[in-house]
Amino acid sequence: MPFINDMLDSVERDNADREALAAESRSGVAAPAGDGNDALRSRYRFDVDAVMATVRHEVRGQPQALDAIERMLKVVRADIADPRRPPFTALFLGPTGVGKTETVRALARGLYGDADAICRVDMNTLSQEHYAAALTGAPPGYVGAKEGKTILDQERLEGRRGRPGIVLFDELEKASPEVVQALLNVFDNGQLTVASGERTYSFRNALVFMTSNLGAREIQRREQAAQSGWRRFLPGARAAATAGLQSMLRDRLNEAFSPEFVNRIDNVTVFNWIERDLVEDLVDLEIDRLNRRLHKHGCRLQLTADTRRYLATVGFDRQYGARALRRTVRAEIEVPFAEYLLSSFADDGAAGERVYDAQRRGGSIRFVRQG
Repeated sequence: MPFINDMLDSVERDNADREALAAESRSGVAAPAGDGNDALRSRYRFDVDAVMATVRHEVRGQPQALDAIERMLKVVRADIADPRRPPFTALFLGPTGVGKTETVRALARGLYGDADAICRVDMNTLSQEHYAAALTGAPPGYVGAKEGKTILDQERLEGRRGRPGIVLFDELEKASPEVVQALLNVFDNGQLTVASGERTYSFRNALVFMTSNLGAREIQRREQAAQSGWRRFLPGARAAATAGLQSMLRDRLNEAFSPEFVNRIDNVTVFNWIERDLVEDLVDLEIDRLNRRLHKHGCRLQLTADTRRYLATVGFDRQYGARALRRTVRAEIEVPFAEYLLSSFADDGAAGERVYDAQRRGGSIRFVRQG
């Protein structure tokens, strides 16, 4: 019965994958429910404060972006946005590893309890003109034109359970000009009709987010000059550098995209650098995410103060942001703890959660079970 065995193995793998993804996507804050304001006639039923509690728990050091999202959610919840356009369109600019994509994923966690509940389009896959059909559909006379299929997911665009859909166009600057031009109709009337005219995708219930690394190399050069120059010691030097960075990025935005495209974006936010004083908080976030994955083993990991400081110091890299910290946590915590579990973990039948302390001793991190 090899065929049946293969099917059973496939089902078991799929179930394990779904369980692992659910654990990773689970929010650290209670999932939002309706806000109880049933007197307001609105299509939407979610608690703005509960959603933003999740987003602010997951994203640190980006108050401008989070404030813009909160204002947007209030308009959506009140159901007073123009029904012929997407309720909100936003572009996140800034260097790599500062939380642009993670902000959208955190919003999905807050609204749906699932970080993957978004229609994500990686624009770097649409970098050539002939790839534009993946978004706009095959033109008449070409294979697939009658089906009107694209890489868009209409179900996720429309949302569900009284919540708006979320779409993310990631790394916008890498898409071909034809793809970017196709988004003008989305911003104007909330609809995208495929090239063959066989099907129309509606964005009128979708929050549209875009991210871009425009000016990343110039950002790096400016930061290196600021860190090495004597002007960094002057009062207000950091604020002046931030203002100069935002001005430069907006200039690059206007160079890269047409004025009519930029003019249709509701909000453009420049993300801040990851500062050193935030890194310990980000270490705690990474450990929180690891503990979600450890939950199925009935155990939890916690850091001593010395270990947390060590990871924050070693993992801080302004150029690569949170991704550099994530690599440090994997190398210093996840890999050694995986080895520890494989060699020392035993189910002793004890009730309750096993708690392990990550202690730094003699230049290495060791794991000690409490109790």
